[in-house]
Amino acid sequence: MATALIGPTASGKSEIALDIARRLAGPGGVELVSVDSMAVYRGMDIGTTKPSAAVRAEVPYHLVDLVDPDQEYTVTRFQEAARRVLEGIDARGGRALLVGGTGLYLRSVTDDLTFPGRFAEVAAALTAELDARGPEGSAERLAGCADLHDRLAVLDPLGASRIEPGNERRLVRALEVTLGSGRPFSSFGPGLERYPASRVTLLGVQRDTDETDRRIGERFARLMDEGFLDEVRALARRPGGLSRTARQALGYRELLSHLEDGVPLDAAVDEAVRRTRAFARRQRAWFRRDPRITWIDPDGDPVAAVIERLEAAGTGPVRGGTGVAR
Repeated sequence: MATALIGPTASGKSEIALDIARRLAGPGGVELVSVDSMAVYRGMDIGTTKPSAAVRAEVPYHLVDLVDPDQEYTVTRFQEAARRVLEGIDARGGRALLVGGTGLYLRSVTDDLTFPGRFAEVAAALTAELDARGPEGSAERLAGCADLHDRLAVLDPLGASRIEPGNERRLVRALEVTLGSGRPFSSFGPGLERYPASRVTLLGVQRDTDETDRRIGERFARLMDEGFLDEVRALARRPGGLSRTARQALGYRELLSHLEDGVPLDAAVDEAVRRTRAFARRQRAWFRRDPRITWIDPDGDPVAAVIERLEAAGTGPVRGGTGVAR
């Protein structure tokens, strides 16, 4: 059976997980499984606070550096890769500790979600509509997103009510499925509002909002000192560049706006910190809705608390409940 340690960005979950893996190393020990939608991209290292090559040589660490950054990567691909990894850990007699903050990726594993099909031509047409309105983040493009939201509200009122008008990726996906399948996006099963019994033990770590905000600001300053801007510059110069998904990663989008559009560096950094703090609030709300999560006090002895639950969980195959992601 697997255990997951989740929580908002900058909560300290990765450090806790690494300490656990070091303490429980060896045959039958803990193997870490990243649940981060941006750590899958090679070369996106500093901004994702990805474990270093030295750390990955020290402890087993899965589902990082899966694809080049010019490729799109989907939750479906992650789900398939995670299943293979978890089966391998189980076959070795190890214990999987999933760690990360990408909520949908986690639910794809814990609840064995079924995802609606892809309709690439529809998605491309919708994205082209937005591209014609203006660059990402512009007022014109946001107005285009609002128009897509209005269209979705006519075709799928329930689905539209669950998506913010400015959430471009979710709007395009909802309309892609609605138009491509001929069925409202919200009709694909009970979706993420259900929290069925899961064989994954869910543990969470989070801090109060002010502390999280402080940690995010300090971490971003540290990432800049470690060469984050140079990393983004090198990625932008790659022949394939960055995929649409990779370009949206926290910090990367803002530093790209500095490099490509001339936004002052200080303003880009401020926006990256602001956006990361807003993202942490959304993560907190997402995880707080899940009644299956046991919350660990990060100011106590979180490593001992997680190890205790790992030992109680034992080992075994991971099988989630059944649901459909909308």
